[in-house]
Amino acid sequence: MRQGAGRTSRVPHRVVLVVDHGSNPFEIGCACEIFGARRIDDLGFEPYTLTLVTPDGEAVLRDSLFRLSAGGTLADLTHADTVIVPNRPDVATASRPELLGAIRAAHARGVRLVGLCTGAFTLAEAGVLDGRPAAVHWQLADEFRRRFPAVRTNPDVLFVDDGDVLTSAGSAAALDLGLHIVRTDHGAEVAGQFSRRLVFAPVRRGDQRQFVEVPVARASDRSLAPLLDWASGHLDEDLSVADLASRAHISVTTLHRRFLRETGSTPLVWLTQARVELARRLLEVGDDGVETIARRCGLGTAANLRIQIRRQTGLSPSQYRAAHSSIRPEPPSAG
Repeated sequence: MRQGAGRTSRVPHRVVLVVDHGSNPFEIGCACEIFGARRIDDLGFEPYTLTLVTPDGEAVLRDSLFRLSAGGTLADLTHADTVIVPNRPDVATASRPELLGAIRAAHARGVRLVGLCTGAFTLAEAGVLDGRPAAVHWQLADEFRRRFPAVRTNPDVLFVDDGDVLTSAGSAAALDLGLHIVRTDHGAEVAGQFSRRLVFAPVRRGDQRQFVEVPVARASDRSLAPLLDWASGHLDEDLSVADLASRAHISVTTLHRRFLRETGSTPLVWLTQARVELARRLLEVGDDGVETIARRCGLGTAANLRIQIRRQTGLSPSQYRAAHSSIRPEPPSAG
């Protein structure tokens, strides 16, 4: 069975990545980097073990660019906590029946299933998405709706977490969903270490739009990165959108436009998300009370902190701390 949301363990979570003919190497690489890279030097423990599976020992990847051999078989799904199903740009090619049967059997056992990009098609073929929401790449949404009318297709989000079945949109959203899974399993501090190693944004919410249509930026426009870095170090202050615009020496309207272009969200949404992430880290690594943490992260009051933490995690601050504070590496023994 999968680890429940909010619980952590020093026993590595067992992830099985299934690769079949035509799979896209980008999503395979994302899964390997997140769930297969060794982390004991960074974290003091291994959060995941990864087993690579091909149904018949070898897979010819997208457009015959690569051949991949793996020692795992579909029998390895029996021992998995999480199964990442095959994705393939050629969505018209049906998945092999034995693979779909193995996915259905894993789902019946309560295994967490993950579909990256076109992996949603594989999950839908297996019948495990009927009546449920699924993220789909916007270019494939019409085809997906036509073939799987029982699935609640959502082409406007980066990923969907529906508990034991999770789906992501286009290729880069595989990293967003992977980091979301790490955050769910092991907390914001560990997910932050993963994202820093990946040099990738630590949080892009699942309900963020896949793309935003905006005018082409003028050559004189500058990146928001310096402003975001500065704001991240001043979250305890009473920052307003007008303060951020003044700091960047631009109008509020221009600030909104740049935020939408570079982060996919508004300045206020970004500020709130940054503050909640800081609050989660403070809950994980310290023992300050909720009033102190609320002040330190700029959420103002303990009541607002409780609302925001529950909205993001489904837990109260005390529940979140109890679930995630134990993940810190133990100090080496003196003897």
